Amino acid sequence: MANENAAQVNPAALGLVGFGLTTVLLSAINAGLLPAGGEPVVIPLAMAFGGTAQLLAGIFEVKLGNTFGMTAFIAYGAFWWWFALLLLLGGNHLLDLSGAHSTIGAALALWGVFTLYMWVATFKLSRAVFLIFLTLWITFFLLAAGNLMAAPNITHLGGWMGLVCGCLALYGSFAIVTNSTFGKTVLPLG
Repeated sequence: MANENAAQVNPAALGLVGFGLTTVLLSAINAGLLPAGGEPVVIPLAMAFGGTAQLLAGIFEVKLGNTFGMTAFIAYGAFWWWFALLLLLGGNHLLDLSGAHSTIGAALALWGVFTLYMWVATFKLSRAVFLIFLTLWITFFLLAAGNLMAAPNITHLGGWMGLVCGCLALYGSFAIVTNSTFGKTVLPLG
């Protein structure tokens, strides 16, 4: 289905769905809704959709001159590649991650810091994007604390917050696609 007006194409719809689906699946594991043994299922989704689709969306945002969208989608696309490679290499014993909990926690905290400063930029954007980034920096800091303190309950809280974040991202994508298809605001982004 070709869009008659290419100027209305919004790559955020692709980036948000790639981020949202991958985040929901991993967060369901972190929240304890799905077994930890299911983490390998996240790897191809993180590489193909969470990673690559967001990288593509970020590149398309460059063409639109959107610094925020470019930075967000390329950075979080790279995050999903990092996460997938960590699982893949660690799971195949190419990396010894047995003593890496505090370093993984520190990496997640750094992602939290990055997301916190990106959240500040959302004060000028839609309410949906504001809420996605609000719940994402909280998610990263909870997951970081869970790793740093070896506290599974905090990791579970991070998983639940990640579920909220992923669902908000899915809604954002849904709203962009629906509003674009109908040519009017059907679903508000705020």
